[in-house]
This record gives sequence, structure tokens and C-alpha cells, in this order.
Amino acid sequence: MKKFVTIVLFMLNITFLFAQKEISGFVIDNAGVAMSGVNVTEKGTSNSVSTDLNGAYKITVKEGAILVFSYFGFSKQEYDTTESILNVVLSEGSGQNLNAVVVTGTRATPRSNTTTTLPIDIVSYEELTSTGQITFDKALQYKIPSFNTAQTPVNDATSLLDPYEIRNMGPSRTLILINGKRKNLSALLYVQTSPGQGETGADISGIPIDAIERVEILRDGASAQYGSDAIAGVLNIILKKRADDGSVTIKTGMTGEGDGEMLGVSLNNGSDVGNNGFVNYTLDFSKVKLANRPGKVDADGEFTDFGGSISGINTSADINAFLTKYPDAKNINGAPETAAAKFLVNGGLNLSDETQMYYNAAYVYKKVNSYANYRTPYWGYGGGITLNDLPYLLNFFGDGTIASYKGHIPTFIGELNDYNATLGYKSIKNGWNTDASITVGGNKQTYAIENSHNRSDIQDANGVNLNRENSPIFFKPGGASFNHVVGNLDISKVLSDKISIGFGSEVRTETFLINEGDKASWDGFGADSFAGNRPENSGKWNRYNLGGYFDLAYDFTKDFSVNGTVRYEDYSDFGAATVWKLSSRYKFYKDKITVRGSISSGFRAPTLHQIYSQKSQYSFVAGQGIQINGLINNISAHARILGIPKLDAEKSTNITVGIGSNPLKDLNFTVDYYNIKVKDRIILGDKVDTQFGSVAWFENSFDTRTSGIDVVMNYGTLTLGAGVIEFNLSGNITLENKRISPVASNNFGATLDALMFTSRPETKWILGANYRIRKFDFSLSNTYFGKTTFKQEGLDSNLRTEFIPKIVTDLGINYTATDKLTVTFNANNVLNVVPEWKFKAENAAGTAILNNPNQVKSQFNLITFNGRYSQMTYQGYHFSQLGTLFSLSLIYKF
Repeated sequence: MKKFVTIVLFMLNITFLFAQKEISGFVIDNAGVAMSGVNVTEKGTSNSVSTDLNGAYKITVKEGAILVFSYFGFSKQEYDTTESILNVVLSEGSGQNLNAVVVTGTRATPRSNTTTTLPIDIVSYEELTSTGQITFDKALQYKIPSFNTAQTPVNDATSLLDPYEIRNMGPSRTLILINGKRKNLSALLYVQTSPGQGETGADISGIPIDAIERVEILRDGASAQYGSDAIAGVLNIILKKRADDGSVTIKTGMTGEGDGEMLGVSLNNGSDVGNNGFVNYTLDFSKVKLANRPGKVDADGEFTDFGGSISGINTSADINAFLTKYPDAKNINGAPETAAAKFLVNGGLNLSDETQMYYNAAYVYKKVNSYANYRTPYWGYGGGITLNDLPYLLNFFGDGTIASYKGHIPTFIGELNDYNATLGYKSIKNGWNTDASITVGGNKQTYAIENSHNRSDIQDANGVNLNRENSPIFFKPGGASFNHVVGNLDISKVLSDKISIGFGSEVRTETFLINEGDKASWDGFGADSFAGNRPENSGKWNRYNLGGYFDLAYDFTKDFSVNGTVRYEDYSDFGAATVWKLSSRYKFYKDKITVRGSISSGFRAPTLHQIYSQKSQYSFVAGQGIQINGLINNISAHARILGIPKLDAEKSTNITVGIGSNPLKDLNFTVDYYNIKVKDRIILGDKVDTQFGSVAWFENSFDTRTSGIDVVMNYGTLTLGAGVIEFNLSGNITLENKRISPVASNNFGATLDALMFTSRPETKWILGANYRIRKFDFSLSNTYFGKTTFKQEGLDSNLRTEFIPKIVTDLGINYTATDKLTVTFNANNVLNVVPEWKFKAENAAGTAILNNPNQVKSQFNLITFNGRYSQMTYQGYHFSQLGTLFSLSLIYKF
């Protein structure tokens, strides 16, 4: 009997074994992206597996079993197991196609871009290139309404990278990520009196467009997820992973004025690495020549600033004679000459089905030549010193006689080296996603000044006194560098089709270095136009911070989800901060309407640049010509004597409420309201007269509130004749952007108030259309730059200046000549629209000024440096002054 039972059990086991079946395959989204961490469960049992990093799975089930595929934020799907190979495409709940799976905005799991609880813009490589812009930052300017950037009127070191911002919050409050990892800041501190003053940001202009797969822009505060700097939002640059479809692009162009000639060559290619890896790389070389847009200089204003004290070269007759011959006073005002070389690589290697090593690295080199204001023969330096007191200049820039001296123009030469690299390891085991990485990055800038002089008696490097006649005309004023090392550990898991968690930590160390200039560049008055870094202002400083976060996402139903995050940070120089975020989304009316919202707290640590920078700076002072002013830091002896406190972190509260709808098959739109309150906002104040001269400093000065509305709408694809057409409309409306508390010191005037709160367009809209027919692709984009208001230094308090709203129209034509060759023509600003401004009266006294032509002329001279910057004033404008830009590209695909 026992033997019989054994035989029966054996036969039952054999039967059971033969009833088992192995099912395998891949899980992807509708965009073709592999989905790791998808739960694959045999229905009615606890038998389950998770997809690996490549979206692959393998599971053994009973004959006739049903497999259930579930992933947080996506619709659950069931399949029978009649076939042994089962590949699955997961969709969002409504079953619509996904544009992409976004990874920005949550630390738990990715979602589709229409099921996120936060407003996220996705801009593809194709959309970036369609703008026809040369650099990545300028391409974003014409794709994202809340993103703004423009060249500063006076360049100097700012010519290496322009300040940018999202939602009028300054460059310091937008966090830049590359493949989800923090990009290093630039070494440059913006000190010019222009938008972005007193802040610093990452150099996104150095990222080659051809290396970018897409950009995810989170328009919401995200300090809880990513740490400091994410008060206004996050810009996450996703690099290409393509191992094929390589291309080389040759691009040339110029402005409608015939200057600013550009030539660029870019190569993007990739390949498989063995059977389990890939590498994608980009090489980009470009050179852009100078584009000059000088204004006509007013002789009366010049005589007021520089003439009348010494006979010989600065009388009214001499000034008129020079300006008759050179109406623009030989000033150079426009876009500087720039050469750039960029290299980027992105790759990965699957070590097994459950583990992957990934890496990316980039290096950017830029060299720029820009120019200071032209030193005319009648130039004055303030303090009663004129060129007639400095005959040695005639030896530098003439033949020793006054008659031969025609003036000179100091040339600024800037070199930038920027690098970043990430090495990481991913694994997935039992549904747990682990991502460990280390990121290094740095930015170094070195400067040189040519065709200048030191107008004081100086000493050489050995301490030997040199009279001013022996001053050099070439200087090395030093520079600055910044680097960081960041370690990240991120862990997440989809616990069920309702719950997902994520947690992790970050360790970051930062180093800021100010390099001393050569002695002649800083001794006495220093190099004219750009004084060097003095020894006592130079040095090296470091800090570190530790952070950790926990993220929980819960889908109460397929329509209603909530996401919460808490983060703790501890900085070595200012202490600890705890921030949090709560967001939610609800879909209804057959998933055609989505309501979403978030509330969060945030922080921004002062940058090392803001804490430690000290410098003497040449700048134009209305009615006084060029003057030297100082910047002192908050830890200096000067600051202690003046009672200036040390800097602390900014704190913020962000609220976002929005609605999205897909009422028709070809129509979708989103509308989001945001409200950002920043407490203890850090500003670089106005110059104040002290026992140390006219100086400025950073401080936590006041609280601000910024609110507005973002609109995004897409309509298409519609059949039109033999082709198809698509429309898109997006806009940003600033409802409020102002100071909401008293100022800590008396160093915040009307000019700074305008630069911070009204120097960017109060509204900006982009209306575009794309028409594809046979081998042609036509694109037309209209960007509306709304009103911008300034209160320039020297302007009468009863007046303001307003930049008139303008529409910039861009035209693009793509012709697919063959399967491998595409020809692209772009005419940016095809109607040659340029900035235009006018005076506005604040009151009756202002109206009286505007009714007096002589006073109007005087005010005009004060804010344009006597007409040198007539098109955009001396302190900023709202879009490029270069007018029409033509470009032609040849794209050859391998």
C-alpha cells in the first residue's frame, strides 16, 4: 500500500510539472521606453516577479493561468498565457498614448506626463532644434513661456553665460539636473546692474543640443525632493541613449545686418558595447563673430560727463569733432565673439538582468572676446583726472602727441572650462530599485584684459615702484572656479498597485576659489575696465552638506492619488533645514479632466560666491561716467565694523493648483496657478557710502511673493490638403511679483526693485504651428514679449521706462532631400523686431518732465550712457537686440 501511494504521488508530481509553463517577454510604455519594476503576478496566487532594468521578465505559471501586469500610476492589464512569449505595452488609465514617462517631480516611481500630480513641460530634441537657436538656453527662451534669458547690455565676464530664470525668480532658484543628477554651478557671480544681479547659476548654454533626448521642466518648488536651489522649479536634461541613428550637422548663419557670422559642426552618434551596453556621444564646435549695435552718442551729454575742465582735448569743440567723425563714439555694443568646443558622452552597461552600470560625462570650453566702453580722447575717470593728466597714454595708443591719440578700447578675454561626470549603479531585486551614484562637476573661468592700462603709480611683482608710464597694456586679473562632488543613494519600490515608496540620501561638498590677479591688474586703481582680484580678496573656501528624504505615493483609486515627501538637510556653514511637500491629483469625467495641486516648503542655501566674494568693480554711474565701486563680503572685517550680519538660507512656501483637460481627441490643455513666497531673500544691495568708500554687500533683505498662471494647449494632428498640421499655444502671466516686508537695510532702491520684480516680461505667450507635407516640414512660431518696466540708475524718481510689448516671429523650413540628408532653413525674428522703450510718468511731476524736451534729453542721456545703449538702456531689456538671424543647416544621417 505504501509503495502504491508513493507511485501515485510521484505521478501527481510529474503531472504538476508538466502543467507548468514558463512565460517571458518585455514590458514597455507607449513611447517605447522599457519599464522596470512592473509587477507581473499569476492571478489568484502569490506567484509574482518584477521586470528588470530592461523591462524583461520571466515567470513560471500553471497551464492556462492569467497574468496581471500592474505598475503604479498605470492601468492594470490582464493577459492569458497561451503563448510562451508575451510582450506588453502599458498605458495610463485612459489608454492614451504617452509622450514620455517623466522621472522628474517624484522620488518614488515615474509616471506618464498626463498623470503626474505636478505641472511638467516636456521639450523634445526635435522641438529644441526647430527654434533655430544656437545654444540650449536660447532655444528654451522660445519654447517655455516662464523661462527668460537675454544678454546683458555690458558683458565683461557675463559674456561667458547669460543669466536665466523661471517664473521671475532669478537663476539661483532653478535647479539643473542631467539625467536626474545635480549639475554644478558656474564660477561666475553676476555683478552687473542687470537682471540676475547678485546671483549665479549653472551654465546650461554649454550643453550641446544634439546630445539631448528631451528636457523635463518641473514648474513647481521641489526642495523636498532635490534639495537647495529648487524653489522656482527643476530643469532635468535627459541625454540620448541611441546606439544608432547618428548624424552630423553643419550650420552657418548671420544676422540681417550682415554681422554675427556663425559656423558650427556637430556630430552625434552611438554604438552598442558588446551585447549588453550602449554609448552615445556628441562633439560640437562653433564660432560666432561679433555683432555690433551701437547707438548714436550725444555730444552735450558727453560734455556734461567728461568735458570742460582741461583745455586741449576735452572742450566742446573737440567732443563735437570726434563725434562728427565717429557718431557712435566707436563704442562696441552687441553680442561678443565666441568660440566653443563641447564634448558629451552617455552610456550604460548591463552587468546582469538585474544590475546596470551607467555613466555620462561632459566637457565644455568657451572663449569670448567682448569690449568695454570705448575710451574716447576726451574720456574722464572722475575725481578730476582726465587724459590730459595722463600723457603716458599717448605712448601706448598714439605716437606721443595729443593729435595722434584717437582713444582706445579695452578688450575683455574670457575663457571657461566646465565639466561634469556621473558614474552610477542600478539594480532591481524583488521589486526594489536601487540607484547609487557619484557626480563630480566644476566650472573655471580665467580672464585677461588687453589694450588697457593702470592709471596709477604701481609696483612690479618684486615690489619695485613703477611710474604710470611703465604700466603694461595686457593684464591677467585672475578668475574664479567652483566645483562639487555629490554622492546619491536612491531606493524605491512599488509595494502594490496603490502604494509606492522612495527614500534616499545625498552627500555634497562644494569648493569655491577666487584666483589672485597679477600685481599690475589690482595695484592702485587696477587695470582700467576690469580690475584684478587683490590678494586679500582671493582664497579658497569649502563646505559640505548631508541630506535625506522619504517619499510616499498612494493611489486611493485609479483616479485619485496623493504624493508626499519630507527632507532633512544639514549644512556645515549655516545649519539644518527640514522641508516637505504634498501633492495630489484627481481625474474624472472619463479621464477627460484632471485636477491637481501641491503645497510645499523649500529652502535655498546662499552660494559660496555670495558668502565670500569681494571685488572692486568698474561701472557707469549716471552723470559721473565710469567709477570704481566695491563689493565686500559678510565675513570680512569691514562687514563686522558696519554691523552687516552673516547670510542665512532663504525659506519658501509654494502653492500650485491646476487643471488639465482632453475634451477632444486632438485637443488638450493645462492651466496652473502658482504662488511662491520667499522669506529672507538674499540680494546684492545698492552701493552705500561708508568709511570704506562706496560699497555693496549681500544680505537676507526682505520677503517676496510671486504668483502667476501657466497655460499650455495643443491641437492636432489635423489633415490639411495632402499634409497634416498641428497648433500649440502656451503662456505665462505674472499676477504678482513684489516685496512684502520691510527692507533690512537702506541699500535697496528703485533700480534694484525693478531689476528683481519688473525686468522680465509680465506676460509671455508662444503661438506655433507645424505643417508637414511630403518632404517638407514648415514651422511658424510667434513669441509675444509683454511689457517690461525699469527704473534705471540716475533716472528721475518721477519717471519709469517701459519696454513696449513686441511679437517675434520665427520661420523654419525642413526639406528631407533623401533618407539620409535633410536641409533646414531658419529665419529667426523674420520681421526684424527689436526692443523699443519709452518714458512713462509716475505722477504730475513726471508729466512736467516729459513736456520739457531738454529734460527728456537729459534723462535719456543718463540711462543710455549718452546714447551708447539707446536701444535697450544701460541696464537690461527683454529680448535680443540683434534683429533677424538667418541660418542654414545640412543634417546627414548615418
